[in-house]
Amino acid sequence: MQLRSVTTVTLLSISLLFIFISNAHAHNITRLLADHPEFSTFNHYLSLTHLAGEINSHTTITVCAVDNAAMSDLLSTHPSIYTVKNILSLHVLLDYFGAKKLHQITNGTALAATMFQATGSAPGSSGFVNITDLKGGKVGFSPEDNNNQINTYFVKSVKEIPYNISVIQISKVLPSDVAAAPAPGPAETNITAVMSAHGCKVFADTLIADVDAEKTFESSAEGGLTVFCPVDDAFKAFLPKYKNLTAARKTALLEYHGVPVYQSMAMLKSNNGVMNTLATDGASKFDFTVQNDGMDVTLKTKVVTAKITGTLIDEQPIAIYTVDKVLQPKELFKAQADTPAPAPAPDVTADSPKPSTKKSKKAPSPSDEADSPSPTDDAADQVADQNAAVRFDGARFGSLIVCVWWIVKTML
Repeated sequence: MQLRSVTTVTLLSISLLFIFISNAHAHNITRLLADHPEFSTFNHYLSLTHLAGEINSHTTITVCAVDNAAMSDLLSTHPSIYTVKNILSLHVLLDYFGAKKLHQITNGTALAATMFQATGSAPGSSGFVNITDLKGGKVGFSPEDNNNQINTYFVKSVKEIPYNISVIQISKVLPSDVAAAPAPGPAETNITAVMSAHGCKVFADTLIADVDAEKTFESSAEGGLTVFCPVDDAFKAFLPKYKNLTAARKTALLEYHGVPVYQSMAMLKSNNGVMNTLATDGASKFDFTVQNDGMDVTLKTKVVTAKITGTLIDEQPIAIYTVDKVLQPKELFKAQADTPAPAPAPDVTADSPKPSTKKSKKAPSPSDEADSPSPTDDAADQVADQNAAVRFDGARFGSLIVCVWWIVKTML
């Protein structure tokens, strides 16, 4: 009996610790670098190449940042955005290297895999970086395909969250002929054809019939696009309501199902929070909230909650997912009544993509339809910190330890 109690307590303790540790691993590289303007260009291109989201979805990682002057040297050769991504992905090490560890490397040298290696685009071992603890306190970095020549050095630690993420500054961009080679762009994807062939034909046909909405989707595809297409049964059931909308509102509703950045499934799961859409335009928010529900990812508006049910394509710069309901924005339809005692809002919100760069258009007026939006926005719509990193909560951890100790003591 005593053995069974000990086993139960042990499993409970491990479960509680696992939950705490998993919650403490979230970070946001964009937010971490935002306080350091000398890295603003590097930070901008992490977002532009969508590496920021990939970094945020990893733990035990090191980002080797370079300052604006070093980025200017890189960009002076006018590389394509895909080549820039390969070069910057070489600066993301898939291991944790804080300042202390860099100066205490076993045998003075270490070989670190990078995000460039993980993409499969790096032939052989060209996606690895040698780190060498040199004499005089210097630490050198050299890509494997650089013939062991060390001309890039550790400058300082920018931010460390042991042993989750370390952001360090290095003196210059890591030289790699493989990473800097011209990279082909992705093949053009026919968005509506993909949707039509995989259970979203009604939505795809409706999109094709709306010239303005289709043009908005197409113009966003090259820079990054995520589409949430309602399955045929869901959109068929919604058609009577859709047909009662004005032309402007029909366009807005269709554009509400697109996000002007690429979001992989891993990124959606790691970046819960408010997300803008192709319909977002100035004062017209047209946003929704991405939230994990166990293994599922849900999209919550003030009117409906839809669940992602499948992936049609997930290949940068385009991702298309099926959803089980039509997304209905509060700007077009009446919001549901708030339920009492809502669950606490998560500490981490998603990277809210910038509004679409499409030409400004007049937002649909509430008087256009009988179903007008609620007159005021909930305070919950105002996200105070869109990219805040999760901080270590010592008090909560201490309480957790005391709780586990008390359970063990009482049951033994």
